[in-house]
Amino acid sequence: MSKEENYIEINRQSWNNRTEAHLKSEFYDLPGFLKGDTSLNSIELDMLGNVEGKSILHLQCHFGQDSISLSRMGAKVTGVDLSDKAIQSAQDLAKETGMDTQFICCDIFDLPNHLDQKFDIVFTSYGVIGWLPDMNKWAQIISKYLKENGQLVFVEFHPVVWMFDDDFEKIGYNYFNDEAIIEEENGTYADREADLNLNYVTWNHPMSDVVNSLIQNGLQIDALNEFDYSPYDCFNKTEQIDVKKYRIKHLDNKIPMVYAIAATKMK
Repeated sequence: MSKEENYIEINRQSWNNRTEAHLKSEFYDLPGFLKGDTSLNSIELDMLGNVEGKSILHLQCHFGQDSISLSRMGAKVTGVDLSDKAIQSAQDLAKETGMDTQFICCDIFDLPNHLDQKFDIVFTSYGVIGWLPDMNKWAQIISKYLKENGQLVFVEFHPVVWMFDDDFEKIGYNYFNDEAIIEEENGTYADREADLNLNYVTWNHPMSDVVNSLIQNGLQIDALNEFDYSPYDCFNKTEQIDVKKYRIKHLDNKIPMVYAIAATKMK
């Protein structure tokens, strides 16, 4: 089996290997989170609005900080992730914070074998779709789990960002999804000095593939916003321009770094 065909197991192991370092990292600030700080950013909070009493499916939830943050806001949340170590940590965090957040460990394309429920909101954010080969299957999952008139809130790093090499000096990758990207790295975005050697398989997805897949699966696009900063300091050669706002220093505000989509499930 090729690495592309075995991407789920390769990526599951990659995320299992990252989880401990992420829990300990300043990037995720677990002590602050346990004291009550939200892990959510203004971009998604503005789009989500008041979620009190709403049911939310959080796809690719990692170790559950955003899921639990949504629970703290009064939502009834189910988080899904393919990493068993991340999900175990998420369950432990839910207990520690006293939140009734539910978690499921599976690849999101396999979710219909684990969950039969519809939700008011599907939420997924930051560094998620690059791990998936097929945007149509992704949109099918979102559509399946949304109630009629339910809302998708999706925030992601802009596909322009993934065109560059690691130091943002030149174009290193195709904007379009022409093939799997099979790579190896030392350390992780949350702790570049972590003693980790990670293998993973990803795909680039142009915005047209994302938007069209949602439209073709019964979602109406209500808003598509682009931002010239990242709320996370997870790239090389960054500068901080404000609280939780980072840009690539030598590119300033010249490239989009994040985009956000709000959409409604039609009949």
